[in-house]
Amino acid sequence: MAFGIDSVLNIGSTIIDKIWPDAGEKERGKLQLIMGELAGQIQVLVTEMSGNWLQRSWRPILMLVIVAIVANNYLIYPYLSLFWPAAPTLSLPPELWQLMKIGVGGYVVGRSVEKGVDVWRNK
Repeated sequence: MAFGIDSVLNIGSTIIDKIWPDAGEKERGKLQLIMGELAGQIQVLVTEMSGNWLQRSWRPILMLVIVAIVANNYLIYPYLSLFWPAAPTLSLPPELWQLMKIGVGGYVVGRSVEKGVDVWRNK
C-alpha cells in the first residue's frame, strides 16, 4: 500500500507544482494532498476496526506468528539443536521477511506521520 501512496503523492505534487507557481500555494496544496491521503487511510482503518475481534486483530496476530517463527529459528533452534540434533526448524520464505518489513515499516512510518501532524497542528 505504501507504494501506491508514494506514486499518488508524486503525481499530485507534480500537478501542484505546475498549477501553482507561488511557493506558499504549492506547499498548502501538497499538504492538502497528504491530509486527504491520510484521511483515506484513517477511513480504511476505521472500517477494519469496526468488525469482531478476529477482524480487528488479524494483522497483529500475523506479525506475532512471523516473530515466533524468527524467534524459533534464530533463538530457540540453535540451543535445542545442541541437545536434540533433530530439533524442528520452521521454513522462513523471503515473502515472510518482506511482509514483516512492510508491517513494521508501516507502523513506524504511521507513527512518525501521526506525530508530525500533531506537531504541525500545535504550531
